[in-house]
Amino acid sequence: MTEYWQHFLFLLPMGILAGIVSTTAGLASLVSYPALLAVGVPPLFANVTNTAALVMTGLGATVSSHKELGEHRKELIKILPLTIGGSIIGAWLLLAAPASTFEKAVPFFVLVAGLLLLSQVNKSKKNELNLTRDDSIENDAKHPLYRLIVSVGILLVGMYCGYFGAAGGVLLLAILSATTTMPFASYNALKNLSLGGANLIATVIYIFSSHIYWGLVIPMGIGLFIGGWIGPHIVRLIPDKILKIVISIAAVALAVDLFLKAYF
Repeated sequence: MTEYWQHFLFLLPMGILAGIVSTTAGLASLVSYPALLAVGVPPLFANVTNTAALVMTGLGATVSSHKELGEHRKELIKILPLTIGGSIIGAWLLLAAPASTFEKAVPFFVLVAGLLLLSQVNKSKKNELNLTRDDSIENDAKHPLYRLIVSVGILLVGMYCGYFGAAGGVLLLAILSATTTMPFASYNALKNLSLGGANLIATVIYIFSSHIYWGLVIPMGIGLFIGGWIGPHIVRLIPDKILKIVISIAAVALAVDLFLKAYF
């Protein structure tokens, strides 16, 4: 019992930090996943438990972002089914693949997400200078092939989130940044709710087909809810460029660490 409360007191603040990181840059699992590993949860079950806890991030962010979500319900209706559908496929792939394969694949997912985030650092500034960008996106969005490519991209992000999810929010942010004219705070809110839904569906699958450490979900989930509520407020105050630089560096560092653990 003493050990559990030690884990509780460790995972609660880690959850808050992970929730903030998730709702500001889409990288919750770069904090929450290693935290679960640190308390002794095996990698595959740490991922499953992490996914269950991450549902609370989406809930906290939704409460905090009702204004942004209310202004973009049409876009949400388009994105949510794709991320949820992809999550179902991703969850099945995780359970079908051996744990050793999972451990060896994760570092590369995290690295790609970190580098992708870094490539988006100057996006906002470039958009301010490019006054024709909005018209270009609106024209492209009307083309069926363009809509298909974007939809497939969002579906793949949902699959990735169902499979692992670390930096999955970064991937979705990158897609929305490149294909919409919404401000960062708005498509960040759509990302938070969409991935929250994807995590919920994946968790339902895991309940019947894997093992979730529910005792650890409680402190992590409480922290993630709090952090998920705080994050959108931070996004409204701090330039996203600063957040992206910090998180991209953390993502690359974690990718290197996971690579060394998996291969050496």
